[in-house]
Amino acid sequence: MAETTLKAVAAKMAKLDITMLTTHTSRGHLSTRPMSNNGDVEYDGNSYYFTYEGSRTVSDIEENAHVSLGFSGPDYLYVSVVGTATLIRQKATLEKHWLPELKRWFKDGIDTPGIVLIRVQAKRIKFWHGEEDGEVTL
Repeated sequence: MAETTLKAVAAKMAKLDITMLTTHTSRGHLSTRPMSNNGDVEYDGNSYYFTYEGSRTVSDIEENAHVSLGFSGPDYLYVSVVGTATLIRQKATLEKHWLPELKRWFKDGIDTPGIVLIRVQAKRIKFWHGEEDGEVTL
């Protein structure tokens, strides 16, 4: 797999929204669920996802912060991100990543009781795009 740059990978990921977030459960199994990338456009190695405090996702991350993300896009584009998740509860940070479309799941916006923001900081990113592939280690 060829080495590439974060900027090159970010350009490929620009229009990808839904990811499959995989966490480790308390029993050592893997658990995967779809998450919206919240429209953050310029990927810098950090991804942000809103969820609820009482969710399985949050309890999994509290026990083991090592996660992975899987994206797929047009023209046979696949991206795998391995990283570390952090739970963020500060309103200023929630506000920074908030989009009005998220009201569908969080009726009171960032004032929704139990809302939490997950930040996934990438450690390694791999992509496959048709015949091209690449990897970035951060």
